[in-house]
Parts: sequence; C-alpha cells; structure tokens
Amino acid sequence: MKISRGIAATAVLASAIAGTAALAPQASAAAKAAYNGACGSGYKVVNSAPIGSKGTVFLTYNSAKGKNCVVTVRNAAGSPVSMFAYLYAQGASESVEDGGLYRSYAGPVYTYGRGKCVDWAGGIDNQSTWTYGSNCGSLTAHRVTKGW
Repeated sequence: MKISRGIAATAVLASAIAGTAALAPQASAAAKAAYNGACGSGYKVVNSAPIGSKGTVFLTYNSAKGKNCVVTVRNAAGSPVSMFAYLYAQGASESVEDGGLYRSYAGPVYTYGRGKCVDWAGGIDNQSTWTYGSNCGSLTAHRVTKGW
C-alpha cells in the first residue's frame, strides 16, 4: 500500500509539474516592430523590410497628397542608438534623410512620389536595409540588407 501511495504521489507530482510547465509562459520570439503612424493621417503602409533583428523600416503612401513617407521603428524602445530613415523619388534633385541617436524611431521623411519609383532605407545600430526601384508598377525592386 505504501508503495502504491508513493507511486501515486509521484505521478500526481509529475503531473502537477508538467501542468505548471504547460501553463508557464513560453519564451516567445522577439517582438516585431509595428508601424507607429508617425507619417500622419492618410498614410498607409505599402511596403516594409526588416532591419536584421532590430526593427523594421516602413514605406507609406498618401494617395490624396501623392507623397511617400519612410519611418524606421525599433522592435523595442531603449537607450538611444544610431538610426536613420532615407527616401528618394526617381527624378528628384535630392534624397531626404533623418538620422541621429533615437530611442524608438527615426523619421518620418517625405517626398513627392506619385507615379515614380522610390529608393528607401532604414538603419538601426549596425544593421541597415536598402530597397532600390520600389513601388513603381511592374518593375521589380532590389533590396540589400547589410551590417556596418
């Protein structure tokens, strides 16, 4: 009888431990950056690209204004790190960029882009993602992700 109780107690204990493990929060993948609305009302995300494991760069467009906007967002805000947001529209005289030490996001940067291909990029700390010739109909964009 004692052996049976011992075995039963061990089974109950094992079951309780297994149940606790099943209920314990599992380690999840790192949080992914979400578009934060920094470009303003009327801007919709039309493209995005991960920046390694650090965040995401978002390309948005406002069809009423014909403008593109780029914002780079970290997965989790923290101590300031080097970040940038970059945007260039085909035929423009120059690109627009915002860079510096930021806690959560860089940008927004804007340019007129109706009917134009755009180059856009974002960087966080030592990683960056560049997309060339994007969002211009049937042409295929070229993307480069690199560390610095």
